[in-house]
Amino acid sequence: MTTLYEHGTLAALMAGNLAGTLSLKELLTHGSTGLGTFDGVDGEVVILDGEVYQADATGRVNHVMDPNVILPFASVHFPGNDQQAVTVTATSKAALTTKYQLANVFAYVRVSGEFDHVKVRIAPKQTQPYPSLLEVAKHQPVFEQTHVSGTLLGYYAPDIFGTVTAAGWHLHFISDDRQFAGHVLAFTGGELTGELEVFDSLEQHFPITDQEFRQGRVDLANVKAGIHAAEG
Repeated sequence: MTTLYEHGTLAALMAGNLAGTLSLKELLTHGSTGLGTFDGVDGEVVILDGEVYQADATGRVNHVMDPNVILPFASVHFPGNDQQAVTVTATSKAALTTKYQLANVFAYVRVSGEFDHVKVRIAPKQTQPYPSLLEVAKHQPVFEQTHVSGTLLGYYAPDIFGTVTAAGWHLHFISDDRQFAGHVLAFTGGELTGELEVFDSLEQHFPITDQEFRQGRVDLANVKAGIHAAEG
C-alpha cells in the first residue's frame, strides 16, 4: 500500500493563509503525481508522472520547471503496485465512492479518455493582505471545453477529515494537448479508463516555521460550509 502526502490544510486557506510554505522541489520528494496550488492560490496545479502544470486565471496552462516555486497546499503520492483498473461510465463523483467502498478511506483516481464536456474553475492569484479562500471563490473564472481528450485525477477524503482537506472528491483535469486544465466542477464523457488506488497511510505535513500558519485562527463553525462553497 502507499502513503498520501498532504502539505498544509484547506482550513488554513479558508482563514486566509494563502502564502506558499513548501517548495516544489521538496514536494516532489514525496510524490510524482498529485495536485495543489501555488503561492497566493495562484492557479490550479496538476502533477503527472513528475511533470508539473499550472492552469492560471487566464486559462493558460504553463509547464512549470522552476523547483523553487512554493505552495501553500498540495496532495501528492508515488503510485504503488496495488492500483485497481477502473472503468468510469457514470459521470458522478458519488458513483465512484459507492462502487469502490471509499467512505472511510483516502483514495486516488486517474482516468483518461474522450470527454464530452468538462467545466473547470481556476483560482486567481491573490496579494497580501490575503482574503479568505471563500472570498477568492466568489471571483474565480470558469472555463469549459467540449469533446476534449484528457485526464481527470484527484483524491477522495472521508468526511471526518473535512477541515484538513476537501471531504469527498477533489479532482483536477488536464487535456492531452496541455492547453486546458483546472479544478473540476462538472464533467460528462463516454467510457473513461484508468486506475484507482486506496491508501493505508496519510502523512499530514504542517508548515510549522510559518508564523501566519502558527497564529492563524480558524472558524470551525463555518469552515466546512466555506470549504464546500470554495471547492464546489
